[in-house]
Formats: sequence, C-alpha cells, structure tokens
Amino acid sequence: MAAATAVALLLAGCSGSSLGSDSTPSGGPIRIGLVWPQTGVYKTVGDDFARGWQLYLDAHGGKLGGHEITTTVVDEGDGKQATRTGIKKLIEQDKVDVVVGTISSDAVQEVQPAATAAKIPFLATGGRPDNLQNLAFTWHTSWQNRDAGAALADYIRTTVKGPVYAIGPDYKGGWDQVGGFVDPFVAGGGKLANPDGKATFTPFPATTNYLPYLNAIPADAKAVFAFYGGANAIDFVKAYAQAGLQAKVPLYTGGFTVEGAVLTAQGAAADGIYSSLNYAPDLDNPANRAFATAFQSKYDAIPDLYNVTAYDAALVLDRAIAAAGANPTSASINATIGKLGQLDSPRGQWRFGEQHAPVQPWYLRQVRLDGRGRANVVVQTLTTLGQ
Repeated sequence: MAAATAVALLLAGCSGSSLGSDSTPSGGPIRIGLVWPQTGVYKTVGDDFARGWQLYLDAHGGKLGGHEITTTVVDEGDGKQATRTGIKKLIEQDKVDVVVGTISSDAVQEVQPAATAAKIPFLATGGRPDNLQNLAFTWHTSWQNRDAGAALADYIRTTVKGPVYAIGPDYKGGWDQVGGFVDPFVAGGGKLANPDGKATFTPFPATTNYLPYLNAIPADAKAVFAFYGGANAIDFVKAYAQAGLQAKVPLYTGGFTVEGAVLTAQGAAADGIYSSLNYAPDLDNPANRAFATAFQSKYDAIPDLYNVTAYDAALVLDRAIAAAGANPTSASINATIGKLGQLDSPRGQWRFGEQHAPVQPWYLRQVRLDGRGRANVVVQTLTTLGQ
C-alpha cells in the first residue's frame, strides 16, 4: 500500500513555499505534507489514512478547492524522533503550506507546536491529547483522546453489575484513552477491579505478551475496559481469548482496538467485543452510503474510521481552499476552516467545536458476523461529545 500510495501521490518537485503564510500568493500549487505511520505499530493505520485520502482526491480530479496540489509523505514511525525529523523536513525543506496526518499523541505533540510556530494549518487525522496549547492553527478531523472512554463510562457503570478492570498502554495516548473512561466511571460511583484501584498500564510499544497482565485480573471483575491500537491491539485481543476470558468477562474497548486491519487480523478472537467509536460502516446516511460503496469498489474492503478521518481532512481542505479565493494562502486557508459550519461526512454531520475538534455522535458497536465477514455493528447511539 505504501508503494501504491507513493505512485499515486504527486510529489513536490521544487524548493520554496508555493503559498507562504502571508497574503502574497505566488500562484504555485498548494503543498501538503502528510505525516502518517509507514513503519511500526501503527503502519496499518497509515495505510488506512492513505486510502481514505486518495479516495477523495480520485473523486475530485486530484485537486482540492479547484487548485492543483502536491503532497510529500513523511513517516510517523513509533515515537517522537521520527515525527520530529519528518515535520522539520516538511517545514524547512519542502516548504509545505498545510500539514495533514498523525495517529499517535506523541506525534501530535511534535507536529502541533512546529506547525503553529510556522503558522501552517495542521489537520490532524488521529488522536488529540488533552494537553495541547494554542490551537489557532490546529484542527482535528478525528476525535479527542478522552472521548472514546468517556462515551462508554455511564453505559458500563449502569449495565455491568460489579467492578471493572481497566488496562492500556503506558504513553500519553493510553493515559488519555483509559483516563477518559476511568475518571467519569469512578466519579459516577463505579468501582475498578484493579487491586490498587488504579488502571494498569503496559510498556509501549514493547509489550507483545499480555497473558501475565490478563492472568492477574481478579476473579471478581465483571468486565474489562481496554484501549490498544495497531499491532498491540492484535496481540491483546488474541491473548484475551487465549486466557479464556472471551466467553467469561465482557470486553469493552475504545473502538480503535477492533478497527480496520486489526479486526481482520484478530479474527474470531474479536467476536462479541463491544466498543465505542464515532463511525461504523453500517451507518445509514447518504454520505456514508456513497462513501462505503466507492471505497468497497476501489479497495474491495469494508471502510473504517481511519479511512474516514483522512477522507474528511481532504473534504475540509477542499471546502476551505475553495472559500479562500483565487489565490489561497496558508493564513486564508486556516481562517476559512473555522467558518465551514456543518460538514456532511460518512460518520454523519459534524462541525468543529470551540477546541477545533469535531462535535459528533459516538456509537456503541459490537463485533459480529454480518454476512460479509466480521464487522463492528451499531448497537445504539451513546452520546454526543467534542465540545
């Protein structure tokens, strides 16, 4: 997929910014830097981003807002160093006018201050950590990290009769995702089954054997809440079944744990898992029907949230660039993003809230066989979050 994407994307071919952050346009194509994982734990997510992004471009003649674009891709990798190197290249060498991408909180924390300092719009396609400062040039088309857990907290507290064990990876994204569940769950009167009353965190990304952690779950635990992504999610879910917990203790997750390529790799081990997420492929709205049909036709696969957040990043830029006039600049594109209002997305209508992240519904889903294979089937709408 990485090779196909490299062929499909137009690469930047000359130095110097085509737009700049001031009001003096140069008339060149709009340069977009893409920061997506091409290696490491989240490589499959990077592939998903590339598919959603390219699907939108293919449907619009490779242009955004009627303007020619060029794109340069850098690798997010597993940690901060790869992203730090990549964003420095995009800003200083490639002179990009817009930055799109990232999945992990570590990557966001490298890209966001650099893009802000350069006054370049940053459209983030993955998790939003809760400690970002100065959001003037930062826009998430995805979610805020604490939302997935928060969306499930009251449902689990009122549905599960007994203590719940909480576990996740030991890095910023894991703390936010698990904390998003634990804080409102406990505040509402819920009890954790973890022996010390605090969530368990596993070394990231090094942990591949989760059996010791799962075997330590107390016998009185009536459910487990977990968050993992990418290769870690595959290992965790398979270990959960191997430990004999799948049929005994219900597993609730932030939806990323059973989303996209990882669900395919998890196979039967994922059956029955409940998750909260802001997208499901069976959502019945006009935008999703058109999107899902086009996606399955092009890729012979069921779409997932990562396809949608990258697709929506292209949608936002398409609308913003068109509204920025005949000679858009980084500054004018950034200004128009905040004025777009409601967007018709495959996930349903959403808009940017005060924190420059989507105000959107969250759904309870369950992994089931739906005739085509395993899919996350919507059970009910949980809540609307994002403001």
